[in-house]
Amino acid sequence: SDSRDTRIPRMRKMIELLAADGIAITMEDVIAATPPGATVGRPHLADALVNNKVIASRDEAFVDLLHNGSKYYVTHAAPTPEDAITQIRKAGGVAVIAHPFASRRGEVISAASFTNLVAAGLNGIEVNHRDHSQDEREQLSEIADQLALVKTGSSDYHGNGKLNALGENLTDPKQWEHLESLADARRVVRK
Repeated sequence: SDSRDTRIPRMRKMIELLAADGIAITMEDVIAATPPGATVGRPHLADALVNNKVIASRDEAFVDLLHNGSKYYVTHAAPTPEDAITQIRKAGGVAVIAHPFASRRGEVISAASFTNLVAAGLNGIEVNHRDHSQDEREQLSEIADQLALVKTGSSDYHGNGKLNALGENLTDPKQWEHLESLADARRVVRK
């Protein structure tokens, strides 16, 4: 809830920072680009920038203006990875860390950190992701093997407007079955 509650003030601050550099965008523009029921976030700001012809694509918006190191980026409340894993497991879900070595997305997770995440209940690592090099995929696969973690893949598809293709970097069916077998959600819901 803290994360959702901070999204609007965070978005207003990002819009303010963009406006200070002459990039005209309003909160109304962002809300108009946000699907009903969705939590306002950077993808919607990117879509508003595209809709207002400030930038050509959502991907370009993230590369040029909205990446984690950008002067327009504003952090928001988020649980620690350990807390998130604990809550996911408590709810009967399986916890997989997404694109841990994707440095263009921000901070990467060190190889040594995985031991702490496993202690918190981590079930898997997203190995196959478009932002991981072949060397990084091999490193992550080795870490997963050493720590008995499921290896997943992902297109990281969050809708139209990005280069990610739906269905790329899939999870191997045997890995998927193993991951699914670890889920307690169905049992939790039935109680």
